[in-house]
Amino acid sequence: MFSSFFPKPLYFFLSAVVWAVVAIGAWYLFVADLGASLSLGRLFGFGFPAALPEGADEAAQAAFASQTSFAADIWVYQYMIVCGAIFCAYWWRAAPHRWFRWSVVGSAVIIFVTWFQVQVDVMINKWFGRFYDMVQQALGEAGSVEPSAFYGEIATFAGIATVAITVAVMTHFLASHYVFRWRTAMNDYYVDNWSRLRGIEGAAQRVQEDTMRFASIMESLGIRFIDSVMTLIAFMPILWGLSAFVKMLPIVGEVPQALVFVAIIWSAIGTALVAVAGVRLPGLEFRNQRVEAAYRKELVFGEDHADRAKPPSLSELFTDVRRNYFRIYLNYLYFNVVRYAYLQAGALVPYVALAPTILAGGFTLGVMQQIIRAFGRVESSFQFLVNSWTTIVELISIYKRLKAFEATLDDEPLPDIEKEALPGTA
Repeated sequence: MFSSFFPKPLYFFLSAVVWAVVAIGAWYLFVADLGASLSLGRLFGFGFPAALPEGADEAAQAAFASQTSFAADIWVYQYMIVCGAIFCAYWWRAAPHRWFRWSVVGSAVIIFVTWFQVQVDVMINKWFGRFYDMVQQALGEAGSVEPSAFYGEIATFAGIATVAITVAVMTHFLASHYVFRWRTAMNDYYVDNWSRLRGIEGAAQRVQEDTMRFASIMESLGIRFIDSVMTLIAFMPILWGLSAFVKMLPIVGEVPQALVFVAIIWSAIGTALVAVAGVRLPGLEFRNQRVEAAYRKELVFGEDHADRAKPPSLSELFTDVRRNYFRIYLNYLYFNVVRYAYLQAGALVPYVALAPTILAGGFTLGVMQQIIRAFGRVESSFQFLVNSWTTIVELISIYKRLKAFEATLDDEPLPDIEKEALPGTA
């Protein structure tokens, strides 16, 4: 599943995590301060500005802050490209692999683009603060906001959204090719060993369908996990700073960094609830694939042999399919009650947490919008398992099916779940 596409998978993923931690730590410790001297942005007019003289007016200070922020963004992109290039160069020399361009370089590009999308989201969050403060000002005093300023902010959002849409479309295109290359790597590996694998129940389906679904779900979950981590890195400092506006929580009272505290506690509660409610689903999904495969296999035999796929046998096999689906529906019933109730309640959590500050008039409408969006991003990052649980369940069931191939090729016993008799055959 992994070695066919990635070089030395265990060490590859471990090194990726270690390198990411080192790169992030270096950035916050000293690299961020080296931009003024090392950034190539200055060659294209995007360098760090010279320090302002004392007594500079507000307009000059605003321009200085804007230029510095943009130059810092250019510098962090350069740093990420260099870090990615070093990582790719190391694995190109350490473990040459047929799929290096897609598994190593492709992964690095997807991670970089994911980070860029998170940064665009941060820009949108800042825009919400400015825009809603402008709306509050306009509603409070007629004529206080010039039409050019109002429509200018809308044009700014349109520009940011255009970039976001373009990058999202191109990322989807790249990810689609990435997934198919991973599927191709698994397909080639299993086909080369088909003589040893063909005796496993549903082997054809596992090669034809499960490899595609495994690669697709792994890529999707991987991007969402990386996006959650990067969103947390980007928005946690924002939420931490905005927590200065919130001194009190209902019932609890005064809590330092109250918004961060609420996001962590609420996400932990939801993750625990959903994990308990969905603990049986992977096994049920796996068994569902088995009964579906048995039914489909008999139908295929019936195409070529008149003595196969008789109504009594098909009826029995389909009864097994129906029985397993009904079990899944029952388990998803209480799982979805827990999941959807939690997610709906979560929509109210930030407003409840902000209630004392809202009633006390502790911030502007723009600040509140920034808080709500930042809280939602941090909360959703912590809720990766909650939001992805049904996909994870599907991935686990597919992994269990492909694990039988791995066990066979490694001359190991099949997993216990493979030895279970199909319903109605025991």
